[in-house]
Amino acid sequence: MRYRLIFITGALVGYVLGARAGRERYEQLRAVAQKLAQNPAVRNTAEAAVLQGRKSAAKAADTVSSKVGDRLPDALAHKVRSLRNGNAPEDDWGTSNT
Repeated sequence: MRYRLIFITGALVGYVLGARAGRERYEQLRAVAQKLAQNPAVRNTAEAAVLQGRKSAAKAADTVSSKVGDRLPDALAHKVRSLRNGNAPEDDWGTSNT
């Protein structure tokens, strides 16, 4: 019961403070977030992180497939083979072509 009371009190305080800030402050924060997201340095960093993640995923898939071998389910084995061959379907996560 104590934690529930603390949570409700925190939610009420947050609501009151948020209501005082109002729509204008929300719009300011949204504009800053949009400007940050459109910054070329941020976009390049995000793209680099995505590419590094893909490389790490491919390396992990190789490690797992070498250790597990033929015991992989067919769907997963097909996915691993497509990653190895570079024929994985391309996604647009983190790329600037949106």
